[in-house]
Amino acid sequence: MEWSIQELAARAGITSRTLRHYDRVGLLAPSRIGANGYRYYDPTAVARLQRILLMRRLGMGLPAIAEVLADEVDTCDGLRAHIAELEEERDRVERQIRSVRHTLEALQAGAEPRMDVMLAGFNDHYKDEVISRWGERAFQVSNDWWHGKSLDQQRAWKQASEDLVAAWVAAARAGISPTSARAQTLAARHVRWLSEIPGTPTADGDRERSIAMVKGVGDMFVDDPRYAAMYEDAAGAAFVRDALQAYARTRM
Repeated sequence: MEWSIQELAARAGITSRTLRHYDRVGLLAPSRIGANGYRYYDPTAVARLQRILLMRRLGMGLPAIAEVLADEVDTCDGLRAHIAELEEERDRVERQIRSVRHTLEALQAGAEPRMDVMLAGFNDHYKDEVISRWGERAFQVSNDWWHGKSLDQQRAWKQASEDLVAAWVAAARAGISPTSARAQTLAARHVRWLSEIPGTPTADGDRERSIAMVKGVGDMFVDDPRYAAMYEDAAGAAFVRDALQAYARTRM
């Protein structure tokens, strides 16, 4: 089976001139040239054109595409790589759709407070940090979980989070011990809060990694000024850290 240059161009949504240019620059030669001088393309050539068009849509220039095709040994491996790239692009577009949908819902509901945070996503701002600490899956799963929530669900979850922080601040102000019953009850509540986020070790039920995560979260509250400020000051952050680490040592 083969197709003429006019048939292939029409099916691909490009011009015959583009196909001839691809031949001139060494990207895509016709499978054969007939006695009449017409160019014909077989399925292998069409598969190569498909890959060229995919890379063009990803913003690659012709020289870069030529390098990719020249370096490849196995066409199927190349197609698998493109499938993975297209799936990533699909996921990105789906996240954008969800974000815009949330914006529309917010405008219709007259919502204003901290929309930048709600619409940015659960942990987009800390993507690299989340991945470095807990892996790519932890970020992706939790991020998809957050973006999959409705605006009302996002609001409710953020309110619960703010209530938890407020409870920690009140406990720290009270001057109680991090190992007291009140502090340890808050620590248990904090761990339950973490377990509600898909992709985390606490959600997965991985005890050893959960303990490491809870201890690491406690350290992060003290070491990172962004988090320490949530608990008013360094002393408040240290109180939360000590309570969480005591809970991790004795109750997890």
